[in-house]
Amino acid sequence: MKGRIIGREGRNIRAFEAATGVTVLIDDTPGAVVLSGFDPVRREVAREAMERLILDGRIHPARIEEVVSKVSQEMDQFIERAGEEAIVKLGLAPMHVELIKLLGRLHFRHSFAQNILQHSIEVAQLMAIMAAELRIDVVTAKRAGLLHDIGKAVNHEVEGSHAIVGAEIVKRYGESEEVVNAVASHHGEVPHTGVFGILVSAADAISASRPGARSETVTTYIKRVEDLERIGTSFPGVEKCFALQAGRELRVLVQPSMISDDQAYLLARNISRKIEEELQYPGQIRVTIVRETRCIEFAK
Repeated sequence: MKGRIIGREGRNIRAFEAATGVTVLIDDTPGAVVLSGFDPVRREVAREAMERLILDGRIHPARIEEVVSKVSQEMDQFIERAGEEAIVKLGLAPMHVELIKLLGRLHFRHSFAQNILQHSIEVAQLMAIMAAELRIDVVTAKRAGLLHDIGKAVNHEVEGSHAIVGAEIVKRYGESEEVVNAVASHHGEVPHTGVFGILVSAADAISASRPGARSETVTTYIKRVEDLERIGTSFPGVEKCFALQAGRELRVLVQPSMISDDQAYLLARNISRKIEEELQYPGQIRVTIVRETRCIEFAK
C-alpha cells in the first residue's frame, strides 16, 4: 500500500502533496503514514482524502485530485455548519459569513489539547454570567467572548499576536468598538477602553485553568515557568526575573550600573532568542526589561 501511495517514480505522492499542501512522510513504521503541515484544516482534508484513497485502492494523480476536491467541498460545508452551531448555541444574532467560517476553523485548532472552538463557547457563556451580574450588555459580552480567539484561525498565515490579528478581523467585518477592544486587549497588549476586555481576560483564564481543560500537568507548567526564569537570570546584569500571566510574559529587572538603556533593548532581544531556541510553548512570550535609575545624594 505504501508503494501505491508513492506511485511510479513518486508521481502519486507528488500529486497528493500538490493538491493538499501537506507533506507526506513515509518511513519504515508499520501501518503508519504521517501527514505534516501547519494549517490544521488542510491537514484534516489530507487525512480524510488519504483514508478514502486507501480504502478505495485506486491511487493515481487524477483520482487524487478528484478525492481531494470532494473532501475540500465537504470540509467547507462542515466548517460553516460548526460556526453557525456555535452562534445558535449562544443565542446570538447572525454574524458575517467570513466570521462564521473562521469560527468553524477553530474546531481544528487546539491549545494544550483544549479545543479552541469549545473554549470560545465556554468563555462566551462565562461572559454572559458576569455581564448579567454587573448589569451590562449581555449580548456584547457573549460576542466578545465567542470571538476573542478568532485570530488563532489565521495566526499561522498573518504576522502578529492572535489578539491583535483577531481585533483587526472583527473590526473589518463590522463588530462594535467594544467587541474590537475586548478582543485586542484580552492579553493586555493594548489598553482596555471598557469593562469587556477585562471580563474576557477573566473568563479566558477561568476556562483555561479549570480542572480537565488542559492536558498539561502542573509539573510541566511549573517546569516551563522555572525554565523561563532560569533563562532570564542566565544573562549578566540581571537582578531578578518573574514569569507572569501563566508564563506568557517574562519581567526582567536589571542592575542600572551594569546595563544601559541601549543595552536593555539588546538584552530583551537576546533573551527572546534564547527562549525560542530552548523552550516549546504555544503562542508568544513577551519579554519586558525594567531598568530603574536611582539618583541618591545626601544633604549634610
